[in-house]
Amino acid sequence: MNKDLILYRKRFIPMETILLKDDVVLFQDETVIVTKWNVLKPREDFVKGISCYFIKEGYKISCFINKYDKIIYYYCDIIETEFIAEQNSYIFTDLLADVLIYENGLVKVVDVGEIAEALEKGILSITLAKKALYRLDTLLCMIYDGTWKQKTEKYFEMGLK
Repeated sequence: MNKDLILYRKRFIPMETILLKDDVVLFQDETVIVTKWNVLKPREDFVKGISCYFIKEGYKISCFINKYDKIIYYYCDIIETEFIAEQNSYIFTDLLADVLIYENGLVKVVDVGEIAEALEKGILSITLAKKALYRLDTLLCMIYDGTWKQKTEKYFEMGLK
């Protein structure tokens, strides 16, 4: 595990890049980075989480945890990852579409319209929009067949210890 690793979250809507200075890296290899974190701004519904960045696949799956240490839902971001070797940093760009998975099995796809909005405003390239949609499709297939849970379970256990 590389303690000097620097992580950023970049968003298109709103346009911002945030240093994830308080995230703690629990595990890292060439395919996945696992972090635990506390919310940046106080919230009532959850206070912390664990995130698994699947670098090559282009998505991040996080479990959101409330103040009673109960997982309230899983939040999946479609991402584009850039590694800057000279800074030992990763920039995870949010490609807008997201998927929420609730403990009762409900799956909710959100923010797909933001891809169209970002295209209209010229802030998202067609190439990235296509990547977002292909990655969303792949992720949804994993959610529907249940393999997402097997893929993330050991990583979430690291953060829950």
